[in-house]
Amino acid sequence: MTSSSSGEESPSNVGGEKGAQVTASDHGVGASDGFTFEKETWATSNGLTLDSFKPRDYGEGLTELDRKMKPRHLHMIAIGGSIGAGFFVGSGGAFYKGGPGSVLIDFLIIGVMMFNVVFALGELAVMFPVSGGFYTYSTRFIDPSWGFAMGWNYVFQWAAVLPLELTVCAITIGYWNDTISPAAWITIFLVAIIVINIFGALGYAEEEFWSSVLKLGATVAFMFIALILVCGGGPSSGKYSEYQGAKLWYEGQGAFKNGFKGFCSVFVTAAFSFSGTELVGLAAAEARNPAQSLPGAIKQVFWRITLFYILGLFFVGLLVSADDPRLLSESSYSDAKASPFVLAAEYSGLKGFNHFMNTIILVSVLSIGVSAVYGGSRTLTAMAQTGYAPKIFSYVDRSGRPLFSVLIIIVLGALGYVNLDADGPVVFDWLLALSGLSTLFTWGSVCMAHIRFRKAWAYHGHTIDEIPFQAVGGVYGSYLGLFLIFIVLVAQFYTAIIAGPNKPGMGTVEGFFKAYLALPVVLVFWAIGYLWKRQGWLRTSQIDIDTARREHDWDEINAYRAKVASWPAWRRLLNKVM
Repeated sequence: MTSSSSGEESPSNVGGEKGAQVTASDHGVGASDGFTFEKETWATSNGLTLDSFKPRDYGEGLTELDRKMKPRHLHMIAIGGSIGAGFFVGSGGAFYKGGPGSVLIDFLIIGVMMFNVVFALGELAVMFPVSGGFYTYSTRFIDPSWGFAMGWNYVFQWAAVLPLELTVCAITIGYWNDTISPAAWITIFLVAIIVINIFGALGYAEEEFWSSVLKLGATVAFMFIALILVCGGGPSSGKYSEYQGAKLWYEGQGAFKNGFKGFCSVFVTAAFSFSGTELVGLAAAEARNPAQSLPGAIKQVFWRITLFYILGLFFVGLLVSADDPRLLSESSYSDAKASPFVLAAEYSGLKGFNHFMNTIILVSVLSIGVSAVYGGSRTLTAMAQTGYAPKIFSYVDRSGRPLFSVLIIIVLGALGYVNLDADGPVVFDWLLALSGLSTLFTWGSVCMAHIRFRKAWAYHGHTIDEIPFQAVGGVYGSYLGLFLIFIVLVAQFYTAIIAGPNKPGMGTVEGFFKAYLALPVVLVFWAIGYLWKRQGWLRTSQIDIDTARREHDWDEINAYRAKVASWPAWRRLLNKVM
């Protein structure tokens, strides 16, 4: 095997299918027959002509999606792509239920879990950057029936999230003007999402890049300002003109409000806030050179966990009291007026700061809406291509868009209008219940798929050194991730069967299913998948580790490893996680 340059456009077999030499032209769609999206006109390849909606046909095999995403896209999708209402707004309810101590520890636990999940996903995605990501890995390494359940679970998760996020957009606008019907804003933001999706994967990638840049900049600015406010550097017109320190951690019930019950109730908010982090693995299938760009993107998750979640919420906990009645909203997930970030900005006395933070929330929520269409449609298309969904959803047009999959997810976004009805909030509670725990099953499946892959890899005579990008914690990290997911599910089960914080006794049957609806839904789909396909748990000898596995430039990889080995220990450690 000959060595090649590490440049993204240079001929290289990095990122090619096992045994196939891949050239620069393979940055398009299918190398086997020479069809690439670069052969289309610029307007057609970006979805701006009527021809772009025609079906793509380049011979036998699955129609692949275009590989238009660049390293900068993957990096920003990883570091800030899915930060939205759960973090900026939902954290308010978490503070009110559990206090700042519970929020900090719960988010840290979920952060450790996600760190291991994403690194496991990165290892699999570099080896097998296939459309459908985690659904495909569950089918291939665990159980085809479980993969069927995980695929539909993920599709329904995002199908439920889109109308929720559209409604959040409307309510966020209501912070400034609540006289205009939310229907008008839902329509405007739904049209915006449609326009972004006209440009396909590139539209999603660019939107995520710039929105993530804005969220990153805003969060860093917020923390610098928060540090000044905590030290008492705020204007006299606000609450923070005197030293704050950690005094709010000692007021009322203290840092751990409502005790163990409050601590457990924060877990589901923390998990929901991290939802979508796994999209970077899904996007790998549409990256030009995932083997080169994905490892660096995966390492950005460290910064997301420490910078956004841990430090950001730590400062919020120093500025906003957990007993603040404004944190408690009948729809705290979606009411920007209940956002602790907006409240901290409002209480600071800095003119315009609260409006700035509300604008960031609006951008973040719209970004999640775009992610919902991307994540749901790509998974649905992958399922259709393997016979686990209606064949019509396997349609990919000439600009690389999974057209009918995108359309069905967008159409389901119209459920946002249901919230305008008197019974709308009831419907939305159930939509939120459907999406609440779904992501935990997705993450658990990633960890299990990684464990099974490593076992099959060794069974077929391979060594760990033959894996180009290795999860930092290895298989033990995936076991830790699985254990923490189990702990969160147990904590959520506990909060589902008892009354909420500040309420004595047991909960209701309705409350239990609103908290745990995802579990029976997943089990039903698992049963359907088994009855349909009659395939169960895969034995290690049955696991296929070769099909669609990417071949890599090992001369280049070994040279890089030798370079890293020459570094001091502290730098090698940092290189693993950052």
